[in-house]
Amino acid sequence: MRCLAALLLIAAGAAGAQTRYEGLCDASAAVALDARHFVVADDEHNKLSIYRRGEAKAVGQVELDAFLKTDKEADLEASALVGNRIYWIASHARNSAGKVREDRQRFFATDIRGTTVEPVGQPYMGLLADLLAAPALAPLKLSDAAGRAAEAAGGFNIEGLAAAPDGILLIGLRNPIPQGRALVIPLLNPAELIAGKGPARFGSAIRLDLGGRGVRSIDRVGTGYLIVAGPPADEGSFALFRWSGKPNDTLVPVKADLGTLRPEALFAWPDGQLTLLSDDGGVMVGKKACKDADKSKRSFRALDIRP
Repeated sequence: MRCLAALLLIAAGAAGAQTRYEGLCDASAAVALDARHFVVADDEHNKLSIYRRGEAKAVGQVELDAFLKTDKEADLEASALVGNRIYWIASHARNSAGKVREDRQRFFATDIRGTTVEPVGQPYMGLLADLLAAPALAPLKLSDAAGRAAEAAGGFNIEGLAAAPDGILLIGLRNPIPQGRALVIPLLNPAELIAGKGPARFGSAIRLDLGGRGVRSIDRVGTGYLIVAGPPADEGSFALFRWSGKPNDTLVPVKADLGTLRPEALFAWPDGQLTLLSDDGGVMVGKKACKDADKSKRSFRALDIRP
């Protein structure tokens, strides 16, 4: 993969045309499976959809209800590729009414099998409790945040996950944003959790200046990271930043014309091209929001960013 600096010399005119993919609206996480296929999570349904690059209709699906042991949607929000394994994380958030949703407390993995994926190990359901009990994170007072609705001021909501060196993952929070800084928390033992060996262990939180925004997606690109930043609730602007991965390094804004996109997922193809996916669940389709429309009318947008 090309180095981060080369990949992110992006101007507004460097973005490719938008592509529309059918079958779901709320694209929330994605990973390239090979040079032609990618897998997408939908935060409204417990399934993964496989698409062929540039083709509108899904070519495969992986149902997750039985594996995740959920009765309602798990609110899948982010993914990270490590070798042949994809880690997935749910929001771990309360619903809009502030009620506990245990179905959203899931961390799990799939392995790539050709042009599809297969769940492996077991889903881990204790991540939130481990976060709240971690001594290294005590100054953040996450227990207070976790008691509020996901999009409430100072609420708790996970939306980012990225691979880091030595098998570590970085968890990005959409909310809270203490003192206007987004939070990224290192998860030190993800492989152990999938093997059923908890509890989760964490490093010290990293605070990033995303202009008052939270993390909507974070992905490792070359030796650094590209971050999609957005508001903790529905209202507000989105932006892209590149980050070296060093806690004290300044983030660099990336120029890209996002238009009306609400980017929730970012991934890199083997050829180095980057793709942003928009969560279009709230886009009106006739008189209904996309996520409430007939399945035949549901779709989400993708924007290729060419270095």
